[in-house]
Amino acid sequence: MTEDIQVLVCRLADGLTATGQTLATAESCTGGWIAKALTDVAGSSAWFEGGFVCYSNQAKQTMVQVAADLIDTCGAVSRQVAQAMARGARATAQAEWAVAVTGIAGPDGGTPDKPVGTVWFAWAGPGEQVSSEVHHFDGNREAVRRAAVVTALQGMLARLTAP
Repeated sequence: MTEDIQVLVCRLADGLTATGQTLATAESCTGGWIAKALTDVAGSSAWFEGGFVCYSNQAKQTMVQVAADLIDTCGAVSRQVAQAMARGARATAQAEWAVAVTGIAGPDGGTPDKPVGTVWFAWAGPGEQVSSEVHHFDGNREAVRRAAVVTALQGMLARLTAP
């Protein structure tokens, strides 16, 4: 784990522990990297329920209940699908929080509307609140994926500690 990811995870672990809440993940382009970073911390089973690596469209449907027509209409890399992934992960894992990531890490797969480096994030929390944002990262596949992990953790920490 790199220093900044480790620091973010430790801060997130402290926040989840202090509030007695749990977290789940639904990951596409990050391939489980967020869940790996979370479970690198000893004792994470107290606040991390589990992660879903939903790389294919079929996996998004079966693992976290994303509707096939939503993927067909909006595309797998979209606000709507990211939000559905977060809601589905939260419900399936029975966690208070979930973070979802879906994007195009490259080097191929980009389009003019969704170039390589496009990543959608969604966070689902208590009271059915769901928020999302899109980022466009530069760099190779590794750089895009790493930036997505950092952004997902930063976003989760910001939501957890928001007043």
